[in-house]
Amino acid sequence: MRLVTYRLTAASEGRLGIVHGGLVIDVEKLGATTGTRFPATMLDLIDQGPDALAALDRALKETDGKRAPGIAVPVENARMLAPIPRPRKNIFGIGLNYVEHVAESARTLDTSKDLPTKPVVFSKPTTSIIADGEPIQHNAAMTQQLDWEVELAVIIGKRATRIRVEDAMSHVFGYSVINDVSARDNRRAGQWIFSKGQDSYCPFGPAIVTADEIPDPHNLTLWLKKNGEEKQRSNTKHLLFNIPTLIADISSGISLEPGDIIATGTPAGVGAGRDPQEWMWPGDVIECGVDGIGVLRNPVVKIGE
Repeated sequence: MRLVTYRLTAASEGRLGIVHGGLVIDVEKLGATTGTRFPATMLDLIDQGPDALAALDRALKETDGKRAPGIAVPVENARMLAPIPRPRKNIFGIGLNYVEHVAESARTLDTSKDLPTKPVVFSKPTTSIIADGEPIQHNAAMTQQLDWEVELAVIIGKRATRIRVEDAMSHVFGYSVINDVSARDNRRAGQWIFSKGQDSYCPFGPAIVTADEIPDPHNLTLWLKKNGEEKQRSNTKHLLFNIPTLIADISSGISLEPGDIIATGTPAGVGAGRDPQEWMWPGDVIECGVDGIGVLRNPVVKIGE
């Protein structure tokens, strides 16, 4: 199932929808036609667990082709918000999680050339999230080294505290796409949150694809283009620490809760690792894609003086 948060006008509230057959089907309105009370938001749906998803799938099949007016709109008429516009907690970022990215970072940034022995975990505030189509902010007074990082995002479906690796995948609700935007010249004594956590530094979306639709999340091609020119291409099979390992590691000390997001790391090809180095500037358009999930497009715009 491909789930979105959308709205029809700039003034309207975000609504939970399913993308199906070129349409966005409103989940609450779908429930009203079948006598089922469905949740109004993505977080509410995740909270209700697998039974809610199963009921939603049944309602979708029962009403396919015979929906009442007003339940669905063409995809092109809907404005997509971030799938979870305001998560409950910061996004968990994973650094240095592809071998070739470890090597390029060691050449150009102050990171070790040795492979991490445990996941490198950092944080992006919820205020950094923007949707597909929304602008990445470039403030020249803050950074001259604004960089890109395409990543597979994992959305947690049920609480995970000290979870074993072999049980971890049962805690996954679904997957999405994140651009882990990074101001390389804003790192502070090895701390990354200011570099990676500024407003607009977490493009996220355009949808969450439920876990049942992705049979093997460790064999997904991911890529990034700047102004149509490909800069990154790899596959999640090259993750240094796979998804179960990340869930087990984080949950060993920090409980993961429904709706929490893990950005699993980026492959080689970031601007800092190129020769010569490349950065994002106002006027650029960045496209991030993960096969089977979707494409996230964001322009870069100037802010400040």
